[in-house]
Parts: sequence; C-alpha cells; structure tokens
Amino acid sequence: MEKEIKKSLEELIPAQKFSAGNDIVFVPDFEKSFTESFKNKVYTANEMAYCDQFENSLLRYASTWAAKEAVYKAIKQIDPSALGPKKIEILRNKPVGRPLVKIHRESANFDIALSISHDGDYAWAIAFIEIL
Repeated sequence: MEKEIKKSLEELIPAQKFSAGNDIVFVPDFEKSFTESFKNKVYTANEMAYCDQFENSLLRYASTWAAKEAVYKAIKQIDPSALGPKKIEILRNKPVGRPLVKIHRESANFDIALSISHDGDYAWAIAFIEIL
C-alpha cells in the first residue's frame, strides 16, 4: 500500500527538473573582504590564473565569486548536500569567452548554463541548472 501511495504522489507532484540561482556583488564591499586567505580558500588555481591576467583583477574575482554563488544557490534548490566554494569551478576557454562550470563532486548530474556580467561597481551572475 505504501508503495502505491508513493507512486501516486510522484505522479501527482512533478519532479523539479530545473533551478536557477543569481548573485550580485557590490565590488567596493567585496574589496574590503578580499584577502589572500579568502582568495586561497575560495578560488581554484585555474580561476586565479584567469583573474590575475587582467589589469583590474579584483573585478574578475568579484564576478567569479558572483558566478560561484549563483551556481551554489541553484544547486542547493535540488541537492541539499554540502558543497564548498572550490567544488564549484568557473572556467573560461579564452579571456572573454563563455563561462563554463565544473562541479568537483561525483554526484553532479547537472547541465549548467551560466551568464556573468559587470557594470560599474557591480558584478552579477545567473545560473540555470537542468537535472539530467
């Protein structure tokens, strides 16, 4: 009987297939908390290499942070397990190329679309996730 009820509920309540997350960073406030310790705790070597190639690397670190937070928020809607900042890696194939997301976890069965933008004192990112 319990299996029948569970099956009926699963048919009535559609499974969540998508989620979205976004984040906005006010760069002057981000700069106040941006220390070498924070940088080493949060960013991967690939992310640091990307950000450091620019004259205004702080803006790139802030936008990468916004991207990590947007992805984190989207994932947490569908998977409540722990996910540290280095487990979410934001990659780019070229300096101003499309951002790609790599999740360093075995159970990451997602397709993630990510957009990052910055203007003036703000960096913003939005992530859309489809569960595969």
